[in-house]
Amino acid sequence: MKILALTVVSASLLMASPLAKQATDAGLKPIPNDKNELQKLIDNPKNPITAMKVELGKKLYFDPRLSKSNLISCNTCHNLATGGTDGVSAAIGHKWTANPHHLNSPTVYNAVFFSAQFWDGRDPDLEKQAQGPIQAHPEMAATKEHVVNTVTSMPQYVGEFKAAYGDDVKIDFEKVTDTIATFERTLVTPSRFDAFLNGNASALSQAEKDGLKTFIDKGCTTCHNGVGIGQDMNAFEVTAQYKHRNLGDFKGDANGMVKVPTLRNIVETAPYFHNGAIWDLKEAVIEMGRIQLGLDITDAEAESIVTFLKSLTGKKPNVLYPELPARTASTPKPSAD
Repeated sequence: MKILALTVVSASLLMASPLAKQATDAGLKPIPNDKNELQKLIDNPKNPITAMKVELGKKLYFDPRLSKSNLISCNTCHNLATGGTDGVSAAIGHKWTANPHHLNSPTVYNAVFFSAQFWDGRDPDLEKQAQGPIQAHPEMAATKEHVVNTVTSMPQYVGEFKAAYGDDVKIDFEKVTDTIATFERTLVTPSRFDAFLNGNASALSQAEKDGLKTFIDKGCTTCHNGVGIGQDMNAFEVTAQYKHRNLGDFKGDANGMVKVPTLRNIVETAPYFHNGAIWDLKEAVIEMGRIQLGLDITDAEAESIVTFLKSLTGKKPNVLYPELPARTASTPKPSAD
C-alpha cells in the first residue's frame, strides 16, 4: 500500500502544473533528478567521466603554471566562486591584455549542455574548447610543449595520470585538455526551476511562475531553451541592431550566428551580451526583446521575467580548492614575454 501511495503521489506531482507543461512544450528541459539520466547527458563516450579523472582535471583547471606567466589558470576567467566568469566586460589575459575582440567570458557552469563552444560556436565540445584559451596569446599564451613539459616535470602529476588512464598513458597536450574537460563536465547546477519542471509545483513562488509565463509568452524560449536554457547557435539582431554593436568587432560566425548563452545563474554572471556591454539584467531583457523579438517589453514585464530568472540560480558542486604538486627543477620557469 505504501508503494502504491508513493506512486500516486509521484504521478500527481508530475501532472501538478499546466505551466510546467507549457514550459516543456516551449522547449525548456530540466536537469534530471536521476543521477543515471544526468550522467548520460554530461558524459562523453570518447572521454568517459571517472572520479580520478575529475579530481586530476580539477587540479589542472586551477593550476596557473599551465600558462606562460604561471599566473593564469582556467579559473582566472572562469572563476567558480563568481558564477563561473571573471566579472569583467572583456576577458583579460597574458600581460594584462584585454580580449582583442572585446569578448566576454561565458560561464563554465552548465557549459556541458552547449551544442557548441565559444561565441562563434567554432568548437563542438569542452574537450576541444579547452585547447584554445591555453594557447591563445591574449589568454594563457602557452604552447603545447610548455603544458606537457610542465605536467610531466612533476612526479605527482605523472602518477595521477597513470592512476586515471593506466600505466601506458601518453601525457600529451590533448590528454591534459581532455582531463580538464572531464572536470568541467561535472559543473552542473540544478535549481528550483528544475525541481518545478521535475514535478514539484511548489518549488517556484507565484511571482516566479508569473515571470516564467511572461518569459514563454513573449517568445524568449525561441532561443533560450533546452536543458541549458540557451545552448545552441542562433541569429543575432533579428529585428533591430544591438545598441552596443560597435563595441568590439565580433559579428558571429560565417553565417552571422552567435552562441545563445545559458540563463542559468544569470544573476551571477554580469555583464551581459557577447561584449559585456550591459550590466543590468532588466536592461538586458528589454534590449533582447527589442533586437531579437521586435517587442517593446515594458518595465513591469521585464521585472517579472527577471524574477523568474532568479529562480535559475542553482546549487553549485562542492569544489574543494586543490593542493597542487610542487614544481621541480625541470618545471618551466614563468615568462612575462
